[in-house]
Amino acid sequence: MNFTHTEDRRMLADSLNRFVAEQYGIEHRNQLAYGDEGHSPALYAQFAELGAIGALFPEDAGGFGGSGFDISVVFESLGRGLVAEPLLGALVVGQALIAAGTESQKQRLDDIVAGGVIAALAHDEPGSHYELNKVTATAAKTATGWVLNGAKSVVALGEKADLLLVSARTAGGAFDEAGISLFLVDGTTAGIGKRGYSCFEGGRAAELTFNNVQLGADALLGAEGQGYGVLEHIQGYALLALAAEALGAMDVAKQYTLEYLQTRKQFGVAIGTFQALQHRMADLLLEVEQVRSTVINAADAIDNAQGVERAKMLAAAKYTVGYAGTLVAEESIQMHGGIGMTWELPLAHYAKRLVMIDHQFGDEDHHLARFMALSQAA
Repeated sequence: MNFTHTEDRRMLADSLNRFVAEQYGIEHRNQLAYGDEGHSPALYAQFAELGAIGALFPEDAGGFGGSGFDISVVFESLGRGLVAEPLLGALVVGQALIAAGTESQKQRLDDIVAGGVIAALAHDEPGSHYELNKVTATAAKTATGWVLNGAKSVVALGEKADLLLVSARTAGGAFDEAGISLFLVDGTTAGIGKRGYSCFEGGRAAELTFNNVQLGADALLGAEGQGYGVLEHIQGYALLALAAEALGAMDVAKQYTLEYLQTRKQFGVAIGTFQALQHRMADLLLEVEQVRSTVINAADAIDNAQGVERAKMLAAAKYTVGYAGTLVAEESIQMHGGIGMTWELPLAHYAKRLVMIDHQFGDEDHHLARFMALSQAA
């Protein structure tokens, strides 16, 4: 495996890192992320102009990248700046369109890549615990299309989304893999109730209710009742993206902590000279490098692995960043002392994001159990 990024990827990373540093400083980021919008539509459009969204998709889908390493480069840069823009939603909805969409449906990708459409996955439900197969929302077939009923929870930017990818059951029981169907739903469709709120680490999410929402026959994405495979496919992309984002955030938290140990003095010497803190910092550095390796493995799995092997490597990546992210957050704050918890210090916001990444698309316990089950099945 070649660990060296291509020149195009290095140029993209340099451009994104420079843009984030200049336009997405921590104070401005916090104003946006904790504000009423939860992000900046203007900056999202600029990310699109820089190619950050286009890099997530292959050329035949209107992008110019789409490989696992393209995705990891983009999200690592986003993690370094705690970017709260909806690129994860663009990635998973766009990959679903590529995997199962009709030619007409795939035309929506152009708007997603251009940054003119906010896309969001509406799959998790109240009372669910990361299970892809637990779907109780229903879609009933009518003479003209479908009627959608049910509720979805923690939908990223759900109140602002222009395009929702909604999972609903068209057959089977609540935990059956068969019988899950996917639907493309306009965010302004009549019958959708929205309750938005700010997230702990910044950004916004929403609880959505669907009350007799009327959909056309063309809203169905892929084959009826065969949506589970698509969900499993796009979850893999989400796991890679979150792992890479966590790596970017860990790198910054690590650097902040190292600089603090080198400048903070007690008894007239830098506290970084204390052996106990040196040992803790060395452990932290090792964990970050372990995450870097697992992100590389996950990026390669997206491109080259299939079936159980692909799922195992991506589950391993998500478990690793869940464990290591929490450790890096805790150790960085503890080595800063009380100041590490203050709002004014960027580190506190990086720590919050690292902890919350663990809870997206399955936490470390979920993916450890999943890895073990997949290993037994192999």
